Amino acid sequence: MELMTPLFDIHRTSGGKIVPFAGYLLPVQYEEGLIFEHNAVRTKGGLFDVSHMGEVTFTGKDALTNVQKLLTNDCESMKVGQVRYSLMCNEDGGIVDDLLVYKLSEEAYMLVINAANRKKDVDWIKAHIAGEVDFRDVSDEFAQIALQGPKAQSIMISIGAKEELPEKYYCFKEKASVAGIPCLISRTGYTGEDGFEFYCSPSDAATLWQKLLEAGREFGLIPCGLGARDTLRLEAGMPLYGHEMTDAITPFEADLGAFVKMEKADFIGKGALLKGGIPKRMRVGLSLLDRGIARENSSIFCTNKEIGVVTSGTFAPYLGSAIAMALLDKYYATVGTVVEIDVRGKRLRAKVVKLPFYKRGQKV
Repeated sequence: MELMTPLFDIHRTSGGKIVPFAGYLLPVQYEEGLIFEHNAVRTKGGLFDVSHMGEVTFTGKDALTNVQKLLTNDCESMKVGQVRYSLMCNEDGGIVDDLLVYKLSEEAYMLVINAANRKKDVDWIKAHIAGEVDFRDVSDEFAQIALQGPKAQSIMISIGAKEELPEKYYCFKEKASVAGIPCLISRTGYTGEDGFEFYCSPSDAATLWQKLLEAGREFGLIPCGLGARDTLRLEAGMPLYGHEMTDAITPFEADLGAFVKMEKADFIGKGALLKGGIPKRMRVGLSLLDRGIARENSSIFCTNKEIGVVTSGTFAPYLGSAIAMALLDKYYATVGTVVEIDVRGKRLRAKVVKLPFYKRGQKV
Protein backbone atom coordinates (compact mmCIF):
# COMPACT_ATOMS: atom_id res chain seq x y z
CA MET A 1 0.00 0.00 0.00
CA GLU A 2 1.41 3.39 -1.03
CA LEU A 3 2.13 6.09 1.52
CA MET A 4 1.01 9.71 1.39
CA THR A 5 3.23 12.72 1.93
CA PRO A 6 2.06 15.53 4.25
CA LEU A 7 1.06 17.46 1.11
CA PHE A 8 -1.17 14.77 -0.40
CA ASP A 9 -4.47 16.57 0.29
CA ILE A 10 -3.14 19.81 -1.21
CA HIS A 11 -2.06 18.01 -4.39
CA ARG A 12 -5.45 16.35 -4.76
CA THR A 13 -7.50 19.50 -4.17
CA SER A 14 -5.19 21.51 -6.46
CA GLY A 15 -5.84 19.30 -9.46
CA GLY A 16 -2.76 17.12 -9.25
CA LYS A 17 -2.92 13.85 -11.17
CA ILE A 18 -1.89 11.35 -8.50
CA VAL A 19 0.19 8.27 -9.35
CA PRO A 20 2.13 5.71 -7.30
CA PHE A 21 5.89 6.38 -7.21
CA ALA A 22 8.59 4.82 -5.02
CA GLY A 23 5.99 3.66 -2.53
CA TYR A 24 4.18 7.03 -2.33
CA LEU A 25 1.19 8.69 -3.97
CA LEU A 26 2.49 11.81 -5.70
CA PRO A 27 1.35 14.21 -8.45
CA VAL A 28 2.80 13.41 -11.86
CA GLN A 29 1.46 16.73 -13.18
CA TYR A 30 -1.17 19.42 -12.60
CA GLU A 31 -3.88 20.76 -14.88
CA GLU A 32 -1.52 22.94 -16.97
CA GLY A 33 0.43 19.85 -18.00
CA LEU A 34 4.03 18.67 -18.00
CA ILE A 35 5.35 20.93 -20.78
CA PHE A 36 3.93 24.06 -19.14
CA GLU A 37 5.43 23.06 -15.78
CA HIS A 38 8.81 22.23 -17.32
CA ASN A 39 9.12 25.59 -19.09
CA ALA A 40 7.92 27.45 -16.01
CA VAL A 41 10.91 26.05 -14.08
CA ARG A 42 13.29 27.02 -16.88
CA THR A 43 12.00 30.60 -17.09
CA LYS A 44 10.32 31.42 -13.76
CA GLY A 45 9.84 28.92 -10.95
CA GLY A 46 8.35 25.60 -9.92
CA LEU A 47 7.50 24.07 -6.55
CA PHE A 48 7.96 20.33 -5.99
CA ASP A 49 6.95 17.97 -3.20
CA VAL A 50 9.98 15.74 -2.63
CA SER A 51 8.96 14.50 0.82
CA HIS A 52 9.31 10.93 -0.39
CA MET A 53 13.12 11.23 -0.27
CA GLY A 54 14.83 9.53 2.65
CA GLU A 55 17.14 11.00 5.28
CA VAL A 56 19.57 9.16 7.55
CA THR A 57 22.04 10.51 10.10
CA PHE A 58 25.43 9.49 11.49
CA THR A 59 26.49 10.99 14.83
CA GLY A 60 29.39 10.28 17.16
CA LYS A 61 33.16 10.02 17.26
CA ASP A 62 33.33 7.64 14.28
CA ALA A 63 30.66 9.31 12.12
CA LEU A 64 33.15 10.55 9.52
CA THR A 65 35.07 7.26 9.49
CA ASN A 66 31.88 5.42 8.56
CA VAL A 67 30.82 7.98 5.95
CA GLN A 68 34.27 7.72 4.36
CA LYS A 69 34.08 3.92 4.28
CA LEU A 70 30.59 3.85 2.76
CA LEU A 71 30.89 6.60 0.16
CA THR A 72 33.06 7.06 -2.92
CA ASN A 73 33.54 10.82 -2.53
CA ASP A 74 35.93 12.31 0.00
CA CYS A 75 34.05 13.99 2.85
CA GLU A 76 37.05 14.68 5.07
CA SER A 77 37.57 18.19 3.67
CA MET A 78 33.93 19.20 4.08
CA LYS A 79 33.10 22.20 6.24
CA VAL A 80 30.01 22.45 8.41
CA GLY A 81 27.23 23.78 6.18
CA GLN A 82 28.51 22.13 3.01
CA VAL A 83 26.68 19.57 0.83
CA ARG A 84 28.47 17.01 -1.33
CA TYR A 85 27.18 14.60 -3.99
CA SER A 86 28.41 11.03 -3.67
CA LEU A 87 27.80 7.43 -4.63
CA MET A 88 27.58 4.40 -2.38
CA CYS A 89 28.96 1.23 -3.96
CA ASN A 90 28.75 -2.48 -3.29
CA GLU A 91 31.80 -4.77 -3.10
CA ASP A 92 31.63 -5.38 -6.87
CA GLY A 93 31.78 -1.66 -7.62
CA GLY A 94 28.11 -1.38 -8.61
CA ILE A 95 26.12 1.61 -7.36
CA VAL A 96 23.93 0.97 -4.31
CA ASP A 97 22.60 4.55 -4.48
CA ASP A 98 23.52 8.14 -5.26
CA LEU A 99 22.95 10.68 -2.52
CA LEU A 100 23.74 14.01 -0.93
CA VAL A 101 25.90 14.36 2.19
CA TYR A 102 25.23 17.22 4.62
CA LYS A 103 27.87 18.04 7.25
CA LEU A 104 25.87 19.15 10.30
CA SER A 105 28.83 19.30 12.73
CA GLU A 106 32.26 17.74 13.20
CA GLU A 107 30.58 14.57 14.45
CA ALA A 108 27.25 14.64 12.62
CA TYR A 109 26.32 13.98 8.98
CA MET A 110 23.00 13.60 7.17
CA LEU A 111 22.61 11.60 3.97
CA VAL A 112 19.65 12.24 1.65
CA ILE A 113 18.85 9.00 -0.19
CA ASN A 114 16.46 7.95 -2.94
CA ALA A 115 12.98 6.98 -1.79
CA ALA A 116 12.87 3.69 -3.68
CA ASN A 117 16.17 2.69 -2.07
CA ARG A 118 15.37 3.70 1.50
CA LYS A 119 15.03 0.21 3.00
CA LYS A 120 17.87 -1.21 0.89
CA ASP A 121 20.19 1.67 1.86
CA VAL A 122 19.34 1.50 5.56
CA ASP A 123 19.93 -2.26 5.66
CA TRP A 124 23.19 -1.87 3.72
CA ILE A 125 24.49 0.84 6.04
CA LYS A 126 23.53 -1.05 9.19
CA ALA A 127 25.42 -4.08 7.93
CA HIS A 128 28.62 -2.06 7.34
CA ILE A 129 28.94 0.50 10.14
CA ALA A 130 31.34 0.04 13.05
CA GLY A 131 32.79 1.89 16.02
CA GLU A 132 31.30 4.74 18.03
CA VAL A 133 28.51 5.90 15.74
CA ASP A 134 24.78 6.32 16.16
CA PHE A 135 23.01 5.65 12.86
CA ARG A 136 19.34 6.62 12.50
CA ASP A 137 16.72 6.62 9.75
CA VAL A 138 15.03 10.00 10.32
CA SER A 139 13.03 10.07 7.07
CA ASP A 140 9.67 10.27 8.83
CA GLU A 141 10.80 13.36 10.75
CA PHE A 142 11.06 15.49 7.62
CA ALA A 143 8.96 16.81 4.78
CA GLN A 144 10.96 18.17 1.84
CA ILE A 145 9.92 20.89 -0.61
CA ALA A 146 11.99 22.08 -3.59
CA LEU A 147 11.74 25.60 -5.04
CA GLN A 148 13.49 25.65 -8.43
CA GLY A 149 13.99 28.17 -11.20
CA PRO A 150 15.67 31.50 -12.04
CA LYS A 151 13.18 33.41 -9.88
CA ALA A 152 13.80 31.25 -6.78
CA GLN A 153 16.01 33.76 -4.98
CA SER A 154 13.71 36.68 -5.78
CA ILE A 155 10.80 34.71 -4.34
CA MET A 156 12.74 34.03 -1.14
CA ILE A 157 13.70 37.71 -0.82
CA SER A 158 10.07 38.73 -1.28
CA ILE A 159 9.02 36.44 1.55
CA GLY A 160 11.57 38.10 3.84
CA ALA A 161 14.05 35.21 3.93
CA LYS A 162 17.08 36.87 2.32
CA GLU A 163 19.27 36.49 5.41
CA GLU A 164 18.30 32.85 5.76
CA LEU A 165 19.61 31.79 2.36
CA PRO A 166 22.86 29.91 1.79
CA GLU A 167 24.92 32.05 -0.59
CA LYS A 168 26.74 29.27 -2.44
CA TYR A 169 25.48 26.31 -4.41
CA TYR A 170 25.72 23.03 -2.46
CA CYS A 171 25.67 24.78 0.91
CA PHE A 172 22.95 24.92 3.57
CA LYS A 173 21.77 26.61 6.74
CA GLU A 174 20.48 24.16 9.31
CA LYS A 175 18.64 26.43 11.73
CA ALA A 176 16.82 28.77 9.38
CA SER A 177 13.21 29.81 8.94
CA VAL A 178 10.83 30.79 6.15
CA ALA A 179 7.77 32.85 7.05
CA GLY A 180 8.32 31.85 10.68
CA ILE A 181 8.57 28.12 9.88
CA PRO A 182 11.77 26.44 11.13
CA CYS A 183 13.61 24.49 8.44
CA LEU A 184 16.94 23.52 7.00
CA ILE A 185 17.49 25.43 3.74
CA SER A 186 19.78 23.89 1.15
CA ARG A 187 20.90 25.49 -2.12
CA THR A 188 20.53 22.31 -4.16
CA GLY A 189 18.16 20.78 -6.69
CA TYR A 190 17.54 18.25 -9.43
CA THR A 191 16.46 20.45 -12.33
CA GLY A 192 19.58 22.17 -13.63
CA GLU A 193 18.36 25.52 -12.25
CA ASP A 194 19.19 27.60 -9.20
CA GLY A 195 16.93 26.87 -6.27
CA PHE A 196 16.43 25.74 -2.71
CA GLU A 197 15.31 22.63 -0.90
CA PHE A 198 13.55 22.95 2.45
CA TYR A 199 13.52 20.28 5.16
CA CYS A 200 10.82 20.95 7.72
CA SER A 201 8.54 19.17 10.15
CA PRO A 202 5.74 17.25 8.39
CA SER A 203 3.24 19.27 10.44
CA ASP A 204 4.59 22.51 8.90
CA ALA A 205 4.78 21.30 5.30
CA ALA A 206 1.33 22.43 4.15
CA THR A 207 1.79 25.93 5.58
CA LEU A 208 5.26 26.28 4.04
CA TRP A 209 3.96 25.10 0.66
CA GLN A 210 1.13 27.66 0.68
CA LYS A 211 3.39 30.49 1.86
CA LEU A 212 5.88 29.82 -0.92
CA LEU A 213 3.17 29.64 -3.58
CA GLU A 214 1.61 32.89 -2.36
CA ALA A 215 4.96 34.70 -2.36
CA GLY A 216 5.84 33.30 -5.78
CA ARG A 217 2.56 34.05 -7.55
CA GLU A 218 3.75 37.44 -8.85
CA PHE A 219 6.91 35.74 -10.19
CA GLY A 220 5.00 33.03 -12.06
CA LEU A 221 5.65 30.23 -9.56
CA ILE A 222 3.48 27.13 -10.04
CA PRO A 223 3.28 23.66 -8.44
CA CYS A 224 4.97 20.94 -10.49
CA GLY A 225 4.83 17.16 -10.58
CA LEU A 226 7.08 14.16 -11.08
CA GLY A 227 6.82 14.35 -14.86
CA ALA A 228 8.47 17.76 -15.13
CA ARG A 229 11.05 16.79 -12.53
CA ASP A 230 12.11 13.90 -14.76
CA THR A 231 12.25 15.86 -18.01
CA LEU A 232 14.12 18.70 -16.31
CA ARG A 233 16.80 16.41 -14.86
CA LEU A 234 17.17 14.63 -18.21
CA GLU A 235 17.65 17.92 -20.09
CA ALA A 236 20.27 18.82 -17.50
CA GLY A 237 22.03 15.48 -18.06
CA MET A 238 21.46 14.32 -14.49
CA PRO A 239 21.40 10.53 -13.95
CA LEU A 240 18.53 8.77 -12.20
CA TYR A 241 18.93 5.70 -10.03
CA GLY A 242 17.36 2.65 -11.63
CA HIS A 243 18.08 4.08 -15.07
CA GLU A 244 21.63 5.42 -15.51
CA MET A 245 22.72 3.81 -12.23
CA THR A 246 22.06 0.36 -10.76
CA ASP A 247 23.79 -2.22 -8.57
CA ALA A 248 25.31 -3.60 -11.79
CA ILE A 249 26.55 -0.27 -13.22
CA THR A 250 29.80 1.22 -11.88
CA PRO A 251 30.42 4.95 -11.32
CA PHE A 252 32.94 4.97 -14.18
CA GLU A 253 30.44 3.43 -16.58
CA ALA A 254 27.89 6.03 -15.46
CA ASP A 255 30.42 8.82 -16.22
CA LEU A 256 30.46 9.78 -12.55
CA GLY A 257 34.16 9.26 -11.94
CA ALA A 258 34.52 12.83 -10.66
CA PHE A 259 32.70 11.70 -7.52
CA VAL A 260 34.97 8.70 -6.91
CA LYS A 261 38.14 9.60 -5.03
CA MET A 262 40.47 6.66 -5.58
CA GLU A 263 43.16 8.36 -3.50
CA LYS A 264 41.09 7.76 -0.37
CA ALA A 265 42.53 5.11 1.96
CA ASP A 266 39.60 2.81 1.29
CA PHE A 267 35.89 2.62 0.61
CA ILE A 268 33.53 -0.22 -0.19
CA GLY A 269 33.95 -1.13 -3.86
CA LYS A 270 37.37 0.47 -4.34
CA GLY A 271 39.14 -2.86 -4.91
CA ALA A 272 36.66 -3.93 -7.57
CA LEU A 273 36.87 -0.56 -9.33
CA LEU A 274 40.67 -0.78 -9.40
CA LYS A 275 40.53 -4.33 -10.73
CA GLY A 276 37.91 -3.41 -13.34
CA GLY A 277 40.23 -0.96 -15.09
CA ILE A 278 38.97 1.16 -17.98
CA PRO A 279 35.22 0.60 -18.50
CA LYS A 280 34.04 -0.99 -21.75
CA ARG A 281 30.82 1.05 -21.81
CA MET A 282 29.86 4.55 -20.71
CA ARG A 283 26.91 6.88 -20.29
CA VAL A 284 26.38 9.22 -23.23
CA GLY A 285 23.87 11.74 -24.49
CA LEU A 286 21.91 11.14 -27.68
CA SER A 287 20.12 13.69 -29.84
CA LEU A 288 17.57 12.13 -32.17
CA LEU A 289 17.88 12.92 -35.86
CA ASP A 290 14.63 11.18 -36.85
CA ARG A 291 11.14 11.94 -35.60
CA GLY A 292 10.23 9.87 -32.54
CA ILE A 293 11.05 9.29 -28.87
CA ALA A 294 13.78 6.92 -27.67
CA ARG A 295 12.34 4.72 -24.93
CA GLU A 296 14.07 3.20 -21.92
CA ASN A 297 15.58 -0.24 -22.61
CA SER A 298 15.52 0.28 -26.40
CA SER A 299 18.49 -1.43 -28.06
CA ILE A 300 21.06 0.69 -29.92
CA PHE A 301 22.82 -0.43 -33.10
CA CYS A 302 25.58 0.65 -35.42
CA THR A 303 25.79 -1.15 -38.81
CA ASN A 304 23.48 -3.83 -37.37
CA LYS A 305 25.77 -4.49 -34.42
CA GLU A 306 24.10 -4.05 -31.02
CA ILE A 307 26.24 -1.57 -29.10
CA GLY A 308 24.16 -0.34 -26.17
CA VAL A 309 20.83 0.45 -24.55
CA VAL A 310 18.76 3.56 -23.85
CA THR A 311 18.52 4.31 -20.11
CA SER A 312 16.21 7.38 -20.32
CA GLY A 313 14.49 9.12 -23.21
CA THR A 314 12.02 11.96 -23.68
CA PHE A 315 10.97 14.97 -25.71
CA ALA A 316 12.84 17.89 -24.12
CA PRO A 317 10.25 20.69 -23.78
CA TYR A 318 12.64 23.61 -23.42
CA LEU A 319 15.04 22.39 -26.11
CA GLY A 320 12.20 21.41 -28.42
CA SER A 321 13.81 18.13 -29.48
CA ALA A 322 13.97 14.46 -28.56
CA ILE A 323 16.90 13.42 -26.36
CA ALA A 324 18.10 10.35 -24.51
CA MET A 325 20.83 9.02 -22.29
CA ALA A 326 22.31 5.60 -22.94
CA LEU A 327 24.98 3.11 -21.95
CA LEU A 328 27.07 2.67 -25.06
CA ASP A 329 30.04 0.54 -26.06
CA LYS A 330 32.97 2.90 -25.47
CA TYR A 331 34.27 2.43 -29.02
CA TYR A 332 31.10 4.14 -30.32
CA ALA A 333 30.80 6.77 -27.58
CA THR A 334 32.64 9.53 -29.44
CA VAL A 335 30.69 12.77 -29.88
CA GLY A 336 29.28 12.94 -33.39
CA THR A 337 28.87 9.18 -33.90
CA VAL A 338 25.54 8.34 -35.56
CA VAL A 339 23.71 5.28 -34.19
CA GLU A 340 20.29 3.68 -34.63
CA ILE A 341 17.76 3.12 -31.84
CA ASP A 342 15.24 0.30 -32.17
CA VAL A 343 11.88 1.71 -31.04
CA ARG A 344 9.10 -0.86 -31.42
CA GLY A 345 10.77 -2.36 -34.49
CA LYS A 346 11.55 0.98 -36.15
CA ARG A 347 15.13 2.26 -36.35
CA LEU A 348 15.57 5.92 -35.38
CA ARG A 349 18.84 7.66 -36.12
CA ALA A 350 20.52 9.54 -33.28
CA LYS A 351 23.81 11.35 -32.75
CA VAL A 352 26.10 11.07 -29.74
CA VAL A 353 26.35 14.50 -28.09
CA LYS A 354 28.15 15.98 -25.13
CA LEU A 355 26.30 16.09 -21.81
CA PRO A 356 24.52 17.99 -20.43
CA PHE A 357 21.95 18.87 -23.08
CA TYR A 358 21.11 22.06 -21.17
CA LYS A 359 23.12 24.35 -18.90
CA ARG A 360 21.55 27.00 -16.72
CA GLY A 361 20.42 29.87 -18.89
CA GLN A 362 21.57 28.38 -22.18
CA LYS A 363 20.80 25.60 -24.62
CA VAL A 364 23.95 23.55 -25.23
